[in-house]
Parts: sequence; structure tokens; C-alpha cells
Amino acid sequence: MSAPTPAPIKSPPADFGTEPSRWTSALQRVSTGNGMISVLSVILALIAGAIMIAFTDPDVQRTAGYFFSRPQDMLAAVWAAVSGAYVALFQGAVYNFRVDGFAAGIKPLTETLKFATPLIAAGLGVGLAFRAGLFNIGGQGQMLMAAAAAGWVGTSLNLPWPLHMLVAIIAGVIAGALWAGIAGLLKARTGAHEVIVTIMLNHIAFYLLAWMLATPGILQAPGSSNPKTAAMAESALLPGILGSQYKLHAGFILALIAVAFTWWLLERSSLGFRFRAVGENPAAAKVAGISVGKMYFLVMVIAGGLIGIAGVSQMLGTVTSGFGGDIDAGIGFDAITVALLGRSTPLGILAAGILFGAFKAGGFAMQASENVPIEIVLVVQSLIVLFIAAPPLVRAIFGLPQPGARKKPKKPKTPKKNAAQIAEEVSA
Repeated sequence: MSAPTPAPIKSPPADFGTEPSRWTSALQRVSTGNGMISVLSVILALIAGAIMIAFTDPDVQRTAGYFFSRPQDMLAAVWAAVSGAYVALFQGAVYNFRVDGFAAGIKPLTETLKFATPLIAAGLGVGLAFRAGLFNIGGQGQMLMAAAAAGWVGTSLNLPWPLHMLVAIIAGVIAGALWAGIAGLLKARTGAHEVIVTIMLNHIAFYLLAWMLATPGILQAPGSSNPKTAAMAESALLPGILGSQYKLHAGFILALIAVAFTWWLLERSSLGFRFRAVGENPAAAKVAGISVGKMYFLVMVIAGGLIGIAGVSQMLGTVTSGFGGDIDAGIGFDAITVALLGRSTPLGILAAGILFGAFKAGGFAMQASENVPIEIVLVVQSLIVLFIAAPPLVRAIFGLPQPGARKKPKKPKTPKKNAAQIAEEVSA
């Protein structure tokens, strides 16, 4: 019997085993990257904020009573409430086109940058610690100690400008660095968890500052019984950078310098490389000869110094008539949100700080002109953190591919055999 005739082998499909094009790969990286998740998280939070604005608007609630008879009334009320609130947010944070002149219209943007200044500096301190694998939530305590040191220099010393201002800035930065260095030293020497240590240091700093403000001869204003410092000396204040009609001060320039320094530290210096190596894998970094404990201490010192810039900008740029125990204004904890939104990168933190500064500046305008509760802005900020913490949820909502997912190549189809071939194989 003759050998069976083998079935003809078909060539596999053209797309089997082929790599995606360069543009397809780039688009996939953008759509699954951290930056896109941050942008989409902000969009989702703004949508959620719009829903809350609509539900709390009196006109929307009134027209909802007869929605099925005249639905257009409720839809118009929803549009008026949401658009009016977000237009007010824009006018209060970026540009007010209802006033005459560019100089007056641009004033909201300067307010945004003023609010963003301490958020950027404090966010850099938190983000830098994140890159080294540490969770620095002691921004409040580090800001308070920096403000206390800068405030003491600003009220107690008599020096000419700009020497007085420079000494106050340096004192604040050093105080913030030393206070954070306590947590870094305990982490390096004893393995104490930085979260617990920084939380305790926040409480210690708060009550230590309260004691200094209530003690004559330290920070309390002479001849006063109130827990408040004297007015800052003119020679110690940060000057305005756009004129007396705006409140934006030189602290914003300090924040930009801090952004450039942090970028250089992480991306161009050997010390920053060691920080990132420890953050990625402490065990592997130790095997490579990197002193993990030393890196923990140094990164906390530098992070505390960056957060100290936030305390200095609050002390010498915003408060001129003395300050109390609420000088941090919640910035130490808002910095965590800024660092998360900015993905712990210097440029990302810069953008996130400006965005949250816009929320702060525009939130007051929304409340004043549209009677929108200021708490809605806080909810939007919290939702941003929620969505950033759940990237799979954001990708699922927008139908984005998961990171690392690739389209499976099609397997070549097995050629079908005809009846004659099957009969020959059986007989063989």
C-alpha cells in the first residue's frame, strides 16, 4: 500500500508573531501610563463633583419635582448649576474675564500660584521620600518647626535685607531637615516605622509650638498674653514678584528652585540613584554595597528641608502680622495628595500643586458667587486620591488596556482534511 499523501501545509497568518508598530507601542504606553491615570482621575473627580453640585442646587431640586412633565426644566437647571460653578472656579483660579484689563483679570492666577507654593514644596518632600520607599507623613510637624525657626529669626534678629530674609529661610530649612532627620535616624538605627514616628513627631511639634507661642521670650509677642508672635520684620519678608497689587511672593521662585533641585537630585546625581535603588529593592541595594540606613537618614533630611521651604513661604510670605499654631493650614497632609497625583516626580508634583492651588483659589469663588459648598471641592480632591489609588478601576471605566497587556497573536489554523485523506490515514 502506498504511503499516504501528506496534507498541504498552509503558511501561518501574516500577523502571527509580529511585533506591534512603534506608534502602536507608544500609544499603548501613553494610554496605560501613570500620567494618563492621573489625568483621568481628575476628570472622574470633576464629573463626580458636577453630580454633587447638581444634587445640592435648589433649582435642580425644585424642577425635579415635576421632571416627568417638563424634563427640560430640570436639565436646564442642572446645566446652569454645573456650568456656573465651574465657570466660577475658572474665574477664581485662572482668569476673570468679567473685569476690565489684563492686570486685573490675571489676578486669580497669581492667587492660584500663591496657594500652590507651599503645596509644591511640601509635595516634593513627600514625593522624594516615596521614591526611597519611605512614607513621610510628618509634613505638618516639619512645617511647624520650620515656621517656628523662621518666625523666631524674623521677629528676634535685627539684620538688613536681604541678609535677614536669607537667614530666616536657611533657619527654616534647617529646622525642617533636623525634625525629619529624627525619623530618618530612628528608621536607620532601630528600624522604627517612619509612619508611626512621623505621626508622633507631628503631635510633638504641634504642642511644642503651642508652648513656645505661650512662653514670653521665645515666640510670644512682648506684652501680649495671646499665643501669637509679633509681626515679622520687613527685612525678613519675602518680596512680591509682580508688584504690590498681587499677593504672589518670592516663595514661588523658591518652590521652582526646589523642583529643579529635586529633579537633578533624582535624575542626574549618584545620590538620587541610590535613593531610587533603595526604594525599588532595599535588599538588592544592600547587596550592591549601598548603605540602606544611611540613605534612609539622608533622604528624610533632604525631604524635611524641602518641606521646610513650605513652612518658610507660609511664615515669611503669607503671614506678616504674626502667626499662631494653625500656620500649617493642613498643607502637610495635602502634600501627600499632591505627591500621589504627581506620581512622586518633580514635574508631576509641580503640576499637581498648581492644580490643587487652583482648587483652593477657585473654591472660594464658587462659594461666593454660586453658593456652592466649599466642602464639594474637598470631596473632589479626596476622589482624586481614591481614583489614583485604584488604577484598574480607572482603566476599566475608560476601557484602557492593563499595563503590560499585549494582543495575543493568532494561532495558525490547522488545515482541514478531506474524506480521502482521512480514509488513507485510517487504512495506513
